[in-house]
Amino acid sequence: MSDSSVRPGVGILVRTYGEGGAVVVVLHGGPGAAGYMAPVCRELSPWFRVVEPLQRMSEEEPLTVARHVHDVREVIASYGGMWRPALLGHSWGAMLALAYAAEYPETICSLVLVGCGTYDPCARAAFESAVQRRLSPLIRMRLRYATRRIADPDARFCVVGRLLEPVYSYDLLPHGDETEYYDARGFEESWQDMVHLQRAGVYPAAFSRITVPVLMVHGAHDPYAGRQIFECLRTVMPQMEYVEFSHCGHYPWLERHAREAFFGLVRDWLEGQMT
Repeated sequence: MSDSSVRPGVGILVRTYGEGGAVVVVLHGGPGAAGYMAPVCRELSPWFRVVEPLQRMSEEEPLTVARHVHDVREVIASYGGMWRPALLGHSWGAMLALAYAAEYPETICSLVLVGCGTYDPCARAAFESAVQRRLSPLIRMRLRYATRRIADPDARFCVVGRLLEPVYSYDLLPHGDETEYYDARGFEESWQDMVHLQRAGVYPAAFSRITVPVLMVHGAHDPYAGRQIFECLRTVMPQMEYVEFSHCGHYPWLERHAREAFFGLVRDWLEGQMT
C-alpha cells in the first residue's frame, strides 16, 4: 500500500511506501508517464522507505530538465529524512537522476540507473534502428491507426506506449498498466530540453561532479544499447558499475527471466551502500 501527499514546499504529488528504513527515491520514466514504477516501489518497501514523486505535468511554461530537478530537490528536502537517500531512476528517470545528482551531489548517497537513455547521436541511432527492426507488420499497422484515429494526444501517447511494449521487452510476465496519467506535451518538452542540453555539451560532462557509487542495470534485449551508454557515461563517472541481464528488456521487474535477480541485485546493492 502507498500513501499519497502534497506537502508544503513540494509542488508535485508524492507517494510513499514502507514504514521505515533508509530512503530510496524512485523516479519514473516517460517523461510524462507517472506512476508505472509502483510495482518496484512496493517490492522494495519491506526493506526501505520508498518515495515516488509523480513528476510535474505540462503547464503554461514549457517543462525543462531544470524544472524537474528543482521538483526532485523539494521532494528530497521534505521526504529525505536524517540521512542522504538513494536515487533509483528508470529510463528517462535514470537521466533525471543523473541531472539531479550533478546539480546536488552532496544530497544523495548512491544512484541506480535502470534502462538508462542515450547521451549521444550514435547511441540514439542504434536505439532507433533496433526499434525499427523489431516492429512487426501488425504493430506498424496499429501504430498508423493510432496516429490517424486518436485525436487526443495523451490518449494516443498511452496507446502508442502499450503497442511498443513488446518491442522493448523479451518475455514479460502478465501485468497491468499502473500509470496514473500520460502527458504527451510534457514528454516532448522535457525530452527536447534534454537533447538540447546534450547538444550544448552540458550532459554528460556535468556528471563528472557525481562522486557517489553508481550502479547501471540493463537488459541485453533492451533496444537502448546498454554497453554503449555505459561506456559513454563511464568516461565522466569511472566509479560506475554495470550489470546486464540476459533474456531481459527495458522493464526488468516485469521480465519472466530477470525479475527475481533484478530485485535481489538492487536490494542487496542499495543495502550495501546504506550501511
